[in-house]
Amino acid sequence: MTREEFIKILEKKGYTYEIVGNKIIVIHDGTINFESLKKLPADVEFNNTNYVNLESLEVLPDGVQFNNSGSVNLNSLKVLPSGFEFNNGSDVSLDSLKVIPDGVKFNNSRGDLNLGSLEVLPAGFEFNNKGYVYLRSLKVLPDGVKFNNGGEVFLDSLQMLPVDVQLNNRGKVDLRSLVKLSDRVFNNRGEVNLWSLKVISANVRFNNWNVTLGSLTGGRFEDWSGNIEGIHSTKLLNSMISKGVFER
Repeated sequence: MTREEFIKILEKKGYTYEIVGNKIIVIHDGTINFESLKKLPADVEFNNTNYVNLESLEVLPDGVQFNNSGSVNLNSLKVLPSGFEFNNGSDVSLDSLKVIPDGVKFNNSRGDLNLGSLEVLPAGFEFNNKGYVYLRSLKVLPDGVKFNNGGEVFLDSLQMLPVDVQLNNRGKVDLRSLVKLSDRVFNNRGEVNLWSLKVISANVRFNNWNVTLGSLTGGRFEDWSGNIEGIHSTKLLNSMISKGVFER
C-alpha cells in the first residue's frame, strides 16, 4: 500500500492525522478500526486515544509504531520484526504469532498479552505488562524467562518447567498439563493450577494463595478432605511435600 492510498483511507474514515517528515502520525481522538486492512505503508505512527484494530494485517512494515492509549489487535499477523516495541496503553493481541524474535518488548502499560499460538520464546525473555499473559500453545519454555506481569499467566500446554524460569506475577499461574515438578518456590499472589501433576519434589514450596492438584487430591487442596482443622491448607501441603509424600 502506498502512502497516498493510506491517506485516502484515513480521510474517508474521518481519522485525524498529520505528516511530520516521512511519518504519517494518526492523532485521531478515539478508536481506529481497520478490520479489513491487510497492508500498511511504512512509517505510520498510531497516537490515537483509544483502540487500534488491524485484525487482518498480514505484514508489519518498517517504521510502524503503536503509541496509542488503548489496545492493539493484530490477530492475523504471523511475523514481528526483530526489536519491535509495543508502547500502547492497554492490551496487545497477537493470536497467530508463533515466534517472538529477539529484542521484542511489550511495554503496554495497563493491558493483557494474548499470544495464543506462540510456540517459541527467546531465552531470557521478560513479561512486564500489567495484565495477564496468555500462552496456551507453548509446550517448552527456554531458560531464564521471567513473568513479572501484573495478572495471570496461562501456560496450559506446558509440559516441563525449567528451574530458572521465574513466576513473579500477581495472579494465577495455570500449568494444567505439567506432570512433574521439582525444586521450585511459588511466590505468585494467586492460585497455581497443577491439575495433571503426578510427582512433586520435596524441594517445592508454595507461598501463594491456593493450589489445585486434580490428579493428586481431586481438586483445590484447600477443599481436600484430608485437611486438618486449625492448620492452614498451604502449610499442611508444604509439610507433606517436604516429607516426600508426592515424590512416589
